[in-house]
Amino acid sequence: MAKVPVLTSTALTALPKIAEGKVRDLFEVDSKTLLFVASDRVSAYDVIMQNGIPSKGPLLNLLSTHWFHVLSSEIPGLRTHFLTLELPSSIPEADRALLKNRSMQVRRLKIFPIEAIVRGYITGSAWKEYQRTGTVHTIPMPAGMKNGEAFPQGAIYTPSTKAEAGQNDENISVAQAAEIVGEKYAKRIEDLALKLYTTARDYAISRGIIIADTKFEFGLDEATDEIVLVDEVLTPDSSRFWPADKYEIGREQDSYDKQYLRDWLTSEGLKGKQGVAMSEEVVAKTAEKYREAFEKLTGKRWLDAIN
Repeated sequence: MAKVPVLTSTALTALPKIAEGKVRDLFEVDSKTLLFVASDRVSAYDVIMQNGIPSKGPLLNLLSTHWFHVLSSEIPGLRTHFLTLELPSSIPEADRALLKNRSMQVRRLKIFPIEAIVRGYITGSAWKEYQRTGTVHTIPMPAGMKNGEAFPQGAIYTPSTKAEAGQNDENISVAQAAEIVGEKYAKRIEDLALKLYTTARDYAISRGIIIADTKFEFGLDEATDEIVLVDEVLTPDSSRFWPADKYEIGREQDSYDKQYLRDWLTSEGLKGKQGVAMSEEVVAKTAEKYREAFEKLTGKRWLDAIN
């Protein structure tokens, strides 16, 4: 694999930075356009690790771009914030190599402050809650479900708050989500999130990947009153990806996502702790899993995609 420096912070002389998330840095291009830059930072349990994952930013950026194209072709009328992978003309030559593949220009929109989480399979925190109470996100579930099983009624919408960096997201009810985003938009966001998930689920399974759950974020085009898909989409950072050929109900699944990192943090007693540096093995294994997911979903070799 081509040697790529790990980028955990960005600063551009040509554009002002207006926000910094767990992974992405946002720069202002003009009043209607932002430059999203995907760093190699990685977070787990809402905590950013001290070291990054090589090439993670470009991979997330290019995979999101792939999904924007796929979903736009599959869902008529879908609006996304994606504009282009081309850099703004104001970016000097010295910064262009750094930003190649890891940045996209996007529409500047009013962002709804919730995470639209959709779950197709019971796992993770949902499985833990079900074992305690027989519910998922306080929604009653059928008795006798097993770890990793698909929800018999189909995918479910389980929104959460969208916390600032360093804070924890909190699960909220559909009614609470409606209070935050407004009744006018709540049902539209829920329906679109479910449609996006089922479309992506069917696409991914044909490529050997089960999307167990994922999160979407949305913005509002205030000129047209349309809901717009924003942020990253269906990446190993925002989703649980399972290899379909190893799927087995009743156990924890193999994965192509951050689960390896989560498991390591838990086993080392580091879950939720600040200032954690990942071991070289965890960095290498996580990078490998992310690349496998990219190649399966896009049908492209990673080295071909970045060159």
